[in-house]
Amino acid sequence: MTTNAPHDDVRLIDCNEDEHAPAILDILNDAIVNSTALYDYVPRPAAAMSAWFAAKRAGGFPVVGAVDATGTLLGFASWGTFRAFPAYKYTVEHSVYVHRDCRGRGLGERLLRELIRRAREAQVHVIVGCVDATNAGSIVLHTRLGFTHSGTIREAGFKFGRWLDAAFYQLNLDTPTQPVDG
Repeated sequence: MTTNAPHDDVRLIDCNEDEHAPAILDILNDAIVNSTALYDYVPRPAAAMSAWFAAKRAGGFPVVGAVDATGTLLGFASWGTFRAFPAYKYTVEHSVYVHRDCRGRGLGERLLRELIRRAREAQVHVIVGCVDATNAGSIVLHTRLGFTHSGTIREAGFKFGRWLDAAFYQLNLDTPTQPVDG
């Protein structure tokens, strides 16, 4: 993909499996093979996207895409369960991925801002991002949007022949308006 579409020509959409699974898979697999953005080793098969989208639908989790004027997916963002215990119901862990040819144009920020907006609407209280500690661009983005560093798990992963530190960033929102147990 080579696109020089200006930032203004990009619109945000809700992704769906039929139209966007292949492009999301391409972006994820590139991150797996070429970066430490995902602590995974093996590219995912196309069949994995059905389970991925099913989990998003079951949890009511958004999958927001950034597309150019031709409808080409340039990046996406989503969130999922932080931890599978009931008391964490107001906390989510987010992910933002931008196609390698489209980085540095503000798409990640635009996608993350949209997730934050939707999190407020969904009465989320804490948004967590797990960022490889060497990913300076992602750390700057999170900090610029108000996320604070909440801890680093040193040597949490091993990829490309080296230990990786997982840095956690969180954004606390003023929602929910009336949190409840149970």
